[in-house]
Amino acid sequence: MRVMFTLLLVLLSWPAFAAPPLDKLSLPPGFHIAVYSDQVRNARELALGTHGTVFVGSSGAGKVYALTDSHGDGVADQVRVIASGLQNPIGVAFHDGNLYVSAVSKVFVLRGIEQHLDAPPRPELVTDKLPAETHHGGKFLAFGPDGKLYVPIGAPCNICDPAPDHGKIIRMNADGSDWQDVALGVRDSVGFDWQPGIRKLWFTDNGRDLMGDDIPSDELNEVSKLGEHFGYPYCHQGDILDPQFGKGHTCKDYAPPVLKLGAHVASLGMRFYEGRQFPARYKGAIIVAEHGSWNRTKKSGYRVMTVRLKGNKVLSYEPLVSGFEQDESAWGRPVDVQPLPDGSVLISDDLAGAVYRVTYHPGGRSPNFPGAGGTTPAYHLPP
Repeated sequence: MRVMFTLLLVLLSWPAFAAPPLDKLSLPPGFHIAVYSDQVRNARELALGTHGTVFVGSSGAGKVYALTDSHGDGVADQVRVIASGLQNPIGVAFHDGNLYVSAVSKVFVLRGIEQHLDAPPRPELVTDKLPAETHHGGKFLAFGPDGKLYVPIGAPCNICDPAPDHGKIIRMNADGSDWQDVALGVRDSVGFDWQPGIRKLWFTDNGRDLMGDDIPSDELNEVSKLGEHFGYPYCHQGDILDPQFGKGHTCKDYAPPVLKLGAHVASLGMRFYEGRQFPARYKGAIIVAEHGSWNRTKKSGYRVMTVRLKGNKVLSYEPLVSGFEQDESAWGRPVDVQPLPDGSVLISDDLAGAVYRVTYHPGGRSPNFPGAGGTTPAYHLPP
């Protein structure tokens, strides 16, 4: 009787998750979205293991999750917490069988993690030398084609002169040694990836606040050379001098964005799509998660966008998934995207505490992965 009573208390204390209202979402014809897991509190960056494990960082939860789909049906049937008690561990990156996790001023590694999901190893410190400020202190992580770990260091403010230790993207060896500056003048990047074939680094960057509803725009940038400067805090969106820090500067001295993504959309995770499931026009495109505005008079963002390219020239910028916000009320906030080997794409949502899976099945709903589908409105490139 005591065992049954204890079990009842455990069940009553288990967190209740409301099912995300996927019927409110719109996607292009033939696309469908379904819940991969709705048990991932504050879901942030996604990373994929060698054996198909999906790793998810978090923000306020302080946890790192491992999701597994043992049945191969497109739904995670096991959600494990493999690390907890970490400071804002939003960033996860899988490399050589090991999972690297950011924790503001620190980076940890869980070695051989996919062989130890049920008894995860203790996080091992890689470095504790990163800045400790929490304003823009969460750090997206990714390993580049060069085998180095890339880490953004955001400006510790809305607008300020960030000094040499902030406002940039750096890289280091997997053991935390040999730091190098990769991109400077970066206010707050929470997503980057390398263009297939060309292997150049692209990244999103969040524009400053308190200059109005419509400026400055968030940016999609391409790094052409090591140490390139992208303007912050002197120049925003490639053509607007900052009213406080722009005096004595010219925007021509800094690298302009490849694309202005829109003001306050909070562009975060981005990945190049190389799968074969989506139509051919998506091959080589960038998929961007837009977390959504927090202080704009009328909300912007709250969607997942597709940037189609020809080389480094933008052909179009259009929604893949929209509807996380309706009538100025948001129920979801996309954070990151992660293509899977079968060509589907995962999306993390830290507001709903969920990870979704987008599939393409022309001619009707997917028989195995039912979800939302609909018509996505046309979208024009911002000025």
